[in-house]
Amino acid sequence: MRRREFSHKVVMITGAASGIGKALAYRFAAANCRLVLMDIDEESLQTAARELQSSGKEVFWRVGDVSNQEDCFRLVEEAIRKFGGIDVLINNAGITHRSAFRDTSLDVYHRAMNVNYFGSVYCTKAAIENLIQRQGMIIVISSIAGFSPLLGRTGYSAAKHALHGFFDSLRTELRGTGVDVLIVCPGFTDTNIGKNALGGDGKPTAHLQSRIGQSLMPDEVADRIYTSAEKGKSLLILSTVGKLSYFLTKLYPSLYAKIMVRSLRSELDRNK
Repeated sequence: MRRREFSHKVVMITGAASGIGKALAYRFAAANCRLVLMDIDEESLQTAARELQSSGKEVFWRVGDVSNQEDCFRLVEEAIRKFGGIDVLINNAGITHRSAFRDTSLDVYHRAMNVNYFGSVYCTKAAIENLIQRQGMIIVISSIAGFSPLLGRTGYSAAKHALHGFFDSLRTELRGTGVDVLIVCPGFTDTNIGKNALGGDGKPTAHLQSRIGQSLMPDEVADRIYTSAEKGKSLLILSTVGKLSYFLTKLYPSLYAKIMVRSLRSELDRNK
């Protein structure tokens, strides 16, 4: 496992306007990386980009929706023209929902899959040849829901499981090319993804999120991701809850399900 050096590399981050994406932008900027940033939130993205530029960092940014294939391919093409290539692709953009399957519109499942899964596939497809040429790296921000069941988030969990299946398989295809694939499972983190969760009707839900254990801060998550990327790791599971969930799901799945349901059952209270 080779150690990577990121100074002066070109790093593309989706969902870069806030939360983990923004924290990653600042962390890689601190390593003198050149940044390519994308988000659907124009105002917040512009603010983040200008803050970084004011500190002397090279930043190229575009408003875009990762669920739109054309937006993904256009940004990659523009980034390559601007900086000559992409060395690190960070597929971070995501949405979630909190609602029981029986109460959830199928449109919510399409949105969850389009953003969380296909958005990552589109960006990776657009950048893959350039990443191979530069022996780059793909970082995928997944979730505990990518390997363990999660009550009230069937669409989110399905999309995150799909990410693991796709990128674990892609990693095997990329053996010998010099391209590394790191899947990150942060666990509960203090970001807007939980605050902006969809309800069963596809509108933002007012139903409060239940959490297990202590929430991580985006800066802490970004630091851990950066260190793991330097080491060329393939999987990073953050938080004690995340690690326990991983092992319980593999060794004692019925026990994990019992604990998880007991902890999160309030999220399926149809009277709230």
